[in-house]
Amino acid sequence: MLIGYVSDERYVALPDVLLEFENESGSFETRSRASGSVHVDLKPGSYKVTLAKPGYGSKSVQVKLGGGPPVQFRLLTDGLLGYAWPKWVQSGEKSEFRVHSVEPYKLGLWRYGLEKEFIRNLGWFDEHGPRATMQITPDGDFSQTGAEWNKQGYTSPHHKQYVDAPERSGLYYFHAHTARGAEFSFPWIVAPAAPSAPVAVLASNISWNAYNSFGGRSNYINPDQLPPTPIVNSRLELRRYTDPENVTYAGDYYAPLSFERPEAINHIAETEKVTDPIEGRAACHLAPAEWRLLGWLEKNRFAYDYYAETQLDSGVLNLDAYKVLIISTHPEYWTRKMYDRVKAWVHQRGGRLMYLGGNGINCEVDLVEPSAVIYQNGDARELIRLGLESRFHMRGESEANLLGVVYDEKGIMTSAPFRVSNAAHWIYAGTGLKTGDVFGQNSLHMRCAGGASGHETDKVSPSSPAGVVRLAKGLNPDEGGADLAYYEADGGGAVFSAGSITWTSAVLVDDHVSRITSNVLNRFLEA
Repeated sequence: MLIGYVSDERYVALPDVLLEFENESGSFETRSRASGSVHVDLKPGSYKVTLAKPGYGSKSVQVKLGGGPPVQFRLLTDGLLGYAWPKWVQSGEKSEFRVHSVEPYKLGLWRYGLEKEFIRNLGWFDEHGPRATMQITPDGDFSQTGAEWNKQGYTSPHHKQYVDAPERSGLYYFHAHTARGAEFSFPWIVAPAAPSAPVAVLASNISWNAYNSFGGRSNYINPDQLPPTPIVNSRLELRRYTDPENVTYAGDYYAPLSFERPEAINHIAETEKVTDPIEGRAACHLAPAEWRLLGWLEKNRFAYDYYAETQLDSGVLNLDAYKVLIISTHPEYWTRKMYDRVKAWVHQRGGRLMYLGGNGINCEVDLVEPSAVIYQNGDARELIRLGLESRFHMRGESEANLLGVVYDEKGIMTSAPFRVSNAAHWIYAGTGLKTGDVFGQNSLHMRCAGGASGHETDKVSPSSPAGVVRLAKGLNPDEGGADLAYYEADGGGAVFSAGSITWTSAVLVDDHVSRITSNVLNRFLEA
């Protein structure tokens, strides 16, 4: 009799898990098979199920067997992970830090700018009970509902672990270290209690969530829902690897993805400096890469307030309090409310937008309050059939109407410098560049090394506003280079678009990229 399956936090099948089923009729023992499946002959009814496997946290759960779908038991790997909840706050508000560790750990808080600034030691954490700082994951698809750490066994208010958000806005990181030398860091977005600078910078936290596969799903692996059985071997089972004609987005509905999960993709080593190369697959386009822009702003003495994208949606970020809004690196996912607010601010009220990224606003999302996102990917085959420019375009207008450019796949996963096409434009003031010259050769981006036009790139399209000016073109293969673009809106606003994910990875180490970015920001601040 198939009872269910056992898998870890990545939905990988766990064999040889010991399970004990108990109720008034007795105790029954079995082990999971190679597929993670659990087979035992039991009468219908309620059971206490205890699961144990070396290297994973043991737990007991109550299940009701008989007539329902197979139970998806989930176990959490021993290790060190954590997240703040909420992940974004305003100065003076509180977040709870939720850390998973099977040994004592020390936690500290740091602010990430040009330097890593130590804020405070939060202390050593351990408990009287054995392995009592170990977290417990829910069964089923908790990528939808959240990891729910600190929910079990934290009944006393004395067990709660909160920290007040510092007065200064910015990107903060918690650093956790265990007694045996393990380390893990996780981000915390602190917005100001009230506007304090002329520039607002958005953290692309909806994109961070899209790429987070904790729980077995991201917007790239199992984007619609978990498959009915856990993964034994990705290369043999996931359509991404088995189907040469696989379409990542081919569904009518996509289950929510919760923010309330640890983000291993955003870990930054404590020894890493802002000028170090960005190593790894995810770091080069998520929080670690966005940190490089913040370091550049502070190096060049540009004051800024820092916000989560979700705070733009909720109204915490008042655009009219700022002269300039900066979005960067890979701001791929926005709500319609965010887009409409920024477009009205730029096109009607004179706002200035700097888009220092690539593949931006490519897909509309719905925020499911308070903690999850539905990514409205649609069916990519329909997008192609209709000749639309993006997933965002499928649900309204193309994002090129605001950004001046839109992503396409030409040049994907390559990087190259830019070639100047309009050297007389004011953005090149003080650079010494002439039309035809090449710039942007230097970059910290190690996944797609080669220059400031890269990873994923955007181009001017038929949906771009009239009067958009191409200032440079990336030299990527197949005409896939980014269009460096600028336009002025009828309402007095303006938009500068880098059109490249790797732009922010170049801004600290390429003098021309730095000077161009500085020219634009100074011009926008003076307007």
